[in-house]
This record gives sequence, C-alpha cells and structure tokens, in this order.
Amino acid sequence: MTAIHGTRADGSPIADRDVEAMADEAEAGYDVEEILRRRQGGRPALGRGPSTVESVRLDPDLKRDLLLKLKAAEQHISVSELIRRAVRTYLRAS
Repeated sequence: MTAIHGTRADGSPIADRDVEAMADEAEAGYDVEEILRRRQGGRPALGRGPSTVESVRLDPDLKRDLLLKLKAAEQHISVSELIRRAVRTYLRAS
C-alpha cells in the first residue's frame, strides 16, 4: 500500500513515488539563477513605487451602503479598489 504524505495545491495526493522523484530532483541540484528569474514576489504594483496599507474604519451603515453600491453597479471590483477610486476622485475635485 502506498503511503500518502500530504496533498499538492491542486488537491492531488503526494505518494511515496512523488517524494522519491522530488528527492532525486533536489539531489541533482537546482539552477538558482533560473529560479530567481521566474520568481515574482508579492502583489502587482499599484503605482510607481511600493504601496502602503492604510486602515480605514467604516461604521456598519457606511460599509453596508458601500457593498450595496458595488452590487447595484455590478462592478466586479474590491472594496479596496472602490475606496482608492473614491479617494482619487476626491483629490482631483479639490
């Protein structure tokens, strides 16, 4: 009987033969430069530089209205994106 050692991200099981194959691959060595070239860390940039995270407290009514506005407009954007757009609009108007 084959032992299962966990699952991959797609949910498929990792069996003994998979562990052996991974160990063989590791023992053969990796091309570090290739790994670094393929690596894409973090979220995509929102602007020219690193983004900051700002906390905004919303009272329950404002949050409800915000979510209803998104649903009514059938916009497939996140609450964060809607807040960013609102701030941009406010800054352009002033």
